Amino acid sequence: MSIKIDFDMLMSTIKKALINAGMDEDKADICARIHAESSADGVESHGANRVPRFVDYIQRGWVNPHGEPVLVKQRGFAQNYDGNLGPGISNAVFCADRAAELAKEHGIGMVTLKNATHWMRGGTYAWKMAEHGKIGMCWIATESCMPMWGSDEPSIGNNPFCVAVPREDGEIVLDMAMSQYAFGKLGVYRLAGKNLPYPGGFDEQGNLTYDPGSIEKTKRILPTGYWKGSSMALILDLLASALANGKTGADLDDEKRGSCTGCSQVFIAIDPYLFGEKEDIQNKWNTRVKRADSAHPIDPDSPVQSPGENTMKRRMESMKNGVKIDEQIWAQIQSIADGNLDVTDIS
Repeated sequence: MSIKIDFDMLMSTIKKALINAGMDEDKADICARIHAESSADGVESHGANRVPRFVDYIQRGWVNPHGEPVLVKQRGFAQNYDGNLGPGISNAVFCADRAAELAKEHGIGMVTLKNATHWMRGGTYAWKMAEHGKIGMCWIATESCMPMWGSDEPSIGNNPFCVAVPREDGEIVLDMAMSQYAFGKLGVYRLAGKNLPYPGGFDEQGNLTYDPGSIEKTKRILPTGYWKGSSMALILDLLASALANGKTGADLDDEKRGSCTGCSQVFIAIDPYLFGEKEDIQNKWNTRVKRADSAHPIDPDSPVQSPGENTMKRRMESMKNGVKIDEQIWAQIQSIADGNLDVTDIS
């Protein structure tokens, strides 16, 4: 069952939990805000739900709570960093900001990160680059948790791909896993006792199913676009591991650690006005988005909306009426904040 928690209370409780887990105050503040904002935006799966799991990874030594990104090499507009297994959120925030700074100087900026850890909601960092006025792109290469098309066993990472467009009338943000539903979203539906609205994977009999628990059990999550999704996941792995000079998903499979531990990440920021005037580009975007949103809806009560347009509405609603969070997750976060680090992840 879900309950509503005041945003400031949620953030401060998560921050206290992270400090108890061994993080310094500055990093705990950055991470707590991103966790809370993700839940406020309606992405519980990679917001507050991930706090107990993240604390567990710190205790296992899979995340270094004091790790900082260290510059390894620079070539023109591109920089490569070693994340030293630091907190995924604080490292990714640094990389997104740095990519935007390089784009301001060069028109395009790319920052790659090896030895990274789970960045939680990937769209956060594309969005952050858009807030700097840049087109933002980011993706990741992580361990296998999804079958290649034609297989019945996980052999490729569910590598998210995120793009944000800095439209002044509201950013347009694509934040997509390479599966029909991310594993975190399956957990949200399971905790709520709900089936998926569309089939999301295969059960033990090899049949497509709406039941999130059955999919979590088989780990046969459905690639988005069937063969297209698994192919895209492989390409993103090859690109990220090369550009970061880091580990592939296969390397992480061999290490057998937790979610995204030691992964490779890419952040690219682009000045949208490289070859056009700002006013003209913004007008193009507004016209294009308006035309897309005005398409005839299947359900009159659910108008068509471009990706990301609902996010700030949900955040405003959460700030006004409280952030929706599963009561079991909230109890776990409170327990960690009270000093009990022996909490089992249920997300």
